[in-house]
Amino acid sequence: MLALCLLCSYSAFAQIKWNAEYQAYVDQYKDIAIEEMAQYRIPASITLAQGLLESAAGKSYLSRCGNNHFGIKSNGWQGRTIRHDDDKKQEKFRAYDSVRESYQDHSKFLANRERYQRLFSLKITDYKGWAHGLKECGYATNPKYAQRLIGLIETYKLYEYDRMVPQKKKETVVKVEKENTVSTRATFALHEMRAFNQNYYVYARRGDSFQSLSKEFGVSASNLAKYNERDANEALHEGDVIYLKKKQKKADKRFKHHVHVVKAGESMYTIAQTYGMRLASLYKINHLDADAQIQVGDQLKVY
Repeated sequence: MLALCLLCSYSAFAQIKWNAEYQAYVDQYKDIAIEEMAQYRIPASITLAQGLLESAAGKSYLSRCGNNHFGIKSNGWQGRTIRHDDDKKQEKFRAYDSVRESYQDHSKFLANRERYQRLFSLKITDYKGWAHGLKECGYATNPKYAQRLIGLIETYKLYEYDRMVPQKKKETVVKVEKENTVSTRATFALHEMRAFNQNYYVYARRGDSFQSLSKEFGVSASNLAKYNERDANEALHEGDVIYLKKKQKKADKRFKHHVHVVKAGESMYTIAQTYGMRLASLYKINHLDADAQIQVGDQLKVY
């Protein structure tokens, strides 16, 4: 089993350093892990920790190109595959159409294999037992696999999700014309949360508003609007970048020596949103007045 990890070397008694990108991964996929736990009785903490470790918080080649977040190889798999160097050159791994499908297959992978059955007799809150059991059952060859899972669970407090139940975000009424009946189907309309420049953001969908996003993320509509330098009653458009915390005064350090060349359709505001920085700071860094107009081809500093 592939175990990709960008963490520093870890001992059983060392504390893994908190990382914003890892936290964003947890925030993004915790609901799926809780749903899978409700169905298969695999601790959500274990699922999330394995996802973090195996996919390097969604940054690994397999997760980026094949939505494979658990390093599961193609043995017995009839679906799409992707090749990657692991124990051998260019081994075949399972590829999925979505991350959710990867999480679902991970649950089935553990639940349907005899060698993992003894783990299901453990309490759902016994994440240490599950971590050591996965190593003993041969899920990974890394001798510190269990300790790494436990370290992630304790650093990001993933054990808190082992006592939770799935939350229905909204109900959708679906008409079934064939039988002239109406049924109700629960849907999970979660936005995909991303991390950038010490912040979290989402892309607005059609029909979104600061009020609707406020209900999903537990941040007041007025604060969301303030963080994004907009009015709380202003309409949102599909694809708008919406930050969930106050933006930084500068772009990320990786853009320290970067110069942004203005493209057609861009404004000072959209450029500030692109780099996760405050609009006033973008004007200040470039020694521009608040009413200054930019043109295509202009070069702007963002740090």
